[in-house]
Amino acid sequence: MVESIYGCKWSLTVYTLLANDINRPGEMVRNVEGLSTKVLNECLRKNVEFGIIERIAFNEVPPRVEYVVTPFGKKFIRVLDELEKLQDEISA
Repeated sequence: MVESIYGCKWSLTVYTLLANDINRPGEMVRNVEGLSTKVLNECLRKNVEFGIIERIAFNEVPPRVEYVVTPFGKKFIRVLDELEKLQDEISA
């Protein structure tokens, strides 16, 4: 799971967006240059499958979908942050 998520360069970007309250797919694509809707959807789907984020669909017209980090996802993101710190120490 860690390799799959960490290997996807957009997952970390998605976590940053969610931390900044950018939780709708359209907003995410508009805020990140080079991120396509197709790649974003694959990334979001993978993160939902692993239980890191949750998809919330609102029964509205037009349809609205938002994503939020799950409690497990918050723990997982903390682990990734620690891995990044460790990598920085090794690189220094």
